[in-house]
Amino acid sequence: MAKSSSNTSTTTKKKRKTEKAPPMDKLLLPAIGIALAMMGYKFYQGIMIGDGNMARIDVMDDVALREVFFGELSGTKNYATLCSKEEDTHLSSVFTEASVGGTTAEFRLLDCSYKLPDSGKTIAERFKLNLKKRPTIFMSGATVGEPKQIPEKHLKTGGMLIKALKSKLEKRAVKIETTQDLRSKCLNQDYCALLMKGSSRPVESHVKKAITKLVAEQPKMVFASIDTSNLFLANLEEYLPEFQKGTHRFVVFSKMASKTKDSRLVTSIAPLPEDKSVSYGPLSNLCADVLSGARAMKKLTLLPMVKTRTKKLDAEQRAKRERKKEQEERAQEKEDAPTASPIFAENDGSKEGRRAERDRRRREHQAKTGAKPKTPEEIAEMERKRRLRMGEAENAWTVQDGDLPEEGEPIDDDDYDDDNTITEEDDDYDESDDEDSDDGDDDVMDLD
Repeated sequence: MAKSSSNTSTTTKKKRKTEKAPPMDKLLLPAIGIALAMMGYKFYQGIMIGDGNMARIDVMDDVALREVFFGELSGTKNYATLCSKEEDTHLSSVFTEASVGGTTAEFRLLDCSYKLPDSGKTIAERFKLNLKKRPTIFMSGATVGEPKQIPEKHLKTGGMLIKALKSKLEKRAVKIETTQDLRSKCLNQDYCALLMKGSSRPVESHVKKAITKLVAEQPKMVFASIDTSNLFLANLEEYLPEFQKGTHRFVVFSKMASKTKDSRLVTSIAPLPEDKSVSYGPLSNLCADVLSGARAMKKLTLLPMVKTRTKKLDAEQRAKRERKKEQEERAQEKEDAPTASPIFAENDGSKEGRRAERDRRRREHQAKTGAKPKTPEEIAEMERKRRLRMGEAENAWTVQDGDLPEEGEPIDDDDYDDDNTITEEDDDYDESDDEDSDDGDDDVMDLD
């Protein structure tokens, strides 16, 4: 019993020893560090606000209001605005953290309870902002349109707000997975650049940087990507370099105006040449040439369709490429074949061909004889003389009224003295001929 009581006392002593509070000098330094960090953060916030990173918009300045709401003055800027009154001493930590997070949006402060003089509504009522949801932050500007309130689910931390702003304001390459995606996101746009990935893995860093840079440099062009290792683009693959696993391809689409009444979607393409690499330089040059019209475009007779890549489709594509190659070779051989004569090469029987043949012979005759082409004055004089000759010939063959004989007289008496014509002596009637003919009739049997 004595032993057990001694063990209990020992345990109690040990517990009391471990539960003893640490000395104050050990907690003093961390507390000072935390206080200094908080003071530095508040000081940094004040600096950022004072430097204009979160400048307050004057509600009396109509130009500034329209710039924040619609981006009319700059035409390119977007804004993230916190609804805050001038007397507010505390700003949302989410908003202040996001203001230094590195987004394309500019951060502003605005009193959303101010009544607009034109409509008599407050800014919150005019743009349907719910001031009960705190913090009340909206994005607006040139690419956004009218102010749109950011949902509360994106306002938990500054990082979440930055991510929401980037997804809404910053352009990026869209992903294509279906035919509907291809038409709505790419083909229906005026210009669309499509990166055809050769594998399902993420693209290399240099390709990603090139596309990201082009998205920012070419605001008139939409950029998209598709995984062609699993998907097949029918009606398009035959115009591009042949698919090789792991090799990326690039093509630019340009929407064309339809000439038919049904306003059918028509597009043309400009693929990246096979000898060019998928890097920033060649891609930038291709996009710039298409936008400026310096690059010749190939019109597609049928719109591309997204299908699942199979061995059967690959075999059909290879056969189609071989047929196309054979046709091009035959056409080239036909062009290179020598012609039998320049006459048949130029004169194909058409009006233009005959004219070309006449011009060729005229040039050969002038070169051989040294004759010079006639001047317009000489041609006019030749035409005048020709008309005179035609007039003289016409007068010679025209019978005048005084040249005709009187009625009953022969046209020319001399013609009747010829041996082969009838004369007045030959015209006498001889009755003996009739008598001879009657004698001959006695030999005929009288059937009566």
